[in-house]
Amino acid sequence: MLYVITGPPAAGKTSWIDAHAKPTDIVIDLDRITRALAGPGAPNWNQDPTLLRVAHKARYAAMHEAFEVRDKTNVYLIHTLPGTKALAKYKRMDAKIIAIDPGRDIVMQRIDAMRDPEMRRVASRWYSSRTTRDRVIVRQSPLAW
Repeated sequence: MLYVITGPPAAGKTSWIDAHAKPTDIVIDLDRITRALAGPGAPNWNQDPTLLRVAHKARYAAMHEAFEVRDKTNVYLIHTLPGTKALAKYKRMDAKIIAIDPGRDIVMQRIDAMRDPEMRRVASRWYSSRTTRDRVIVRQSPLAW
């Protein structure tokens, strides 16, 4: 089964996956991939353009392979802002799309506390691009994150 986890930056997508995925499941998370590719001592939320370019390529390769085995194991894919084309592809694969959204105020507080300020723009774009009818909301309390 393919699970596509969407939501703004700092919403708790990785935490949601950590609470639901088994050790044998495949998890494709750009933040984790970026950390795995970064050198020792790099910040957790590294936005270095060269590193991100390599991490994106690794993510696409992982997605390609994981989609081939989704009938054998669960695949969890974090895709913050899937476009129409990606959503159509996920629908053809019978993916379950789950949006994690603890609320705009909480997200912005988390970004201010722990993320690159540029992530505020991404979060604003996520909120402006979504309507209540096209997302399943999982609200998490601030303490659950």
